[in-house]
Amino acid sequence: MFPLFMHSTHAPDGLMLLFMAMAVDATLGEMGPLFRILPHPVVLIGRVIGLLDRRLNRPDRSEADRRRRGILVALGLGLGALGLGAIMAFLARTLPHAWLFEVFVAATLLAQRSLFEHVYDVAMALKDSGLEAGRYAVSRIVGRDPQSLDSHGVVRAAIESLAENFGDGVVAPVFWYAILGLPGLLLYKTINTADSMIGHRNDKYRAFGMASARLDDLLNLIPARLAGLLLVLAAPFVPRGRPWSALVTMLRDARHHRSPNSGWPEAAAAGALGLALGGPRKYPGLTVDEKWIGTGRARAEPADIQRALHLYTVACLLQVGLVILALWLQA
Repeated sequence: MFPLFMHSTHAPDGLMLLFMAMAVDATLGEMGPLFRILPHPVVLIGRVIGLLDRRLNRPDRSEADRRRRGILVALGLGLGALGLGAIMAFLARTLPHAWLFEVFVAATLLAQRSLFEHVYDVAMALKDSGLEAGRYAVSRIVGRDPQSLDSHGVVRAAIESLAENFGDGVVAPVFWYAILGLPGLLLYKTINTADSMIGHRNDKYRAFGMASARLDDLLNLIPARLAGLLLVLAAPFVPRGRPWSALVTMLRDARHHRSPNSGWPEAAAAGALGLALGGPRKYPGLTVDEKWIGTGRARAEPADIQRALHLYTVACLLQVGLVILALWLQA
């Protein structure tokens, strides 16, 4: 995997920039103090999407009209992200030391450390403060109704979120940077943000957000499967990890998820940890009767979150190893 924008006289190799961005994210995480002063790049992307939603997705328009406008929005967002990323990458390789800004931007669009911390907070809340604290902590990372969850449900929700977001918050951004450089990373994060904001299957967004949701599915097609494979490979290094079960469960149960992609890392995690994930769940005003993923224990315990975080950490390290391997191969 090689970025579109390669080595120049002023900037290190593109894969080296990616490696540095991953290291910055692993060290600093969300950089909360900074982004209490400055708007986060994803927040800026969200503001653009929100503006387009308000202007173009009005309820008085026909469904066909909103679908056409949604297609134009998805294409416009994608092309705009590619163009902006190309300009930024060009400047980073033209101006002395401007490549440091690219590393910073790329680091802010990765979620290795922040995902670990949010899921770890759920385990600590359950352990130290009980069920209500666990429900509050998990409500920050899942969309379902936390009051419908018992302690086992809170644990499963946290592990499911960890596995799914490993795919679209960690592996996919790295994958698209490795393939297309900063333009690819901005393209992915823009479409992924659009999917999270307007890609819902309800009356308001079913037509308008359809194109963004389908494009997000396409961009996650390879990364989701790669994320599942990384979790399978990480399983032998986890206490009571089950690599063979991880592989079998991933291949058998990935299709049980409502998403064509999220089921791959979630099924791999379920098999690796000996758990049953997914199943029926409640969202505000909606109950979804989904199939179970995995044949292990549904009564997950807080200690299983720690094992899941161990699995996640090893998988992240394996991904770093792939970037280093790619650097070595192109040297």
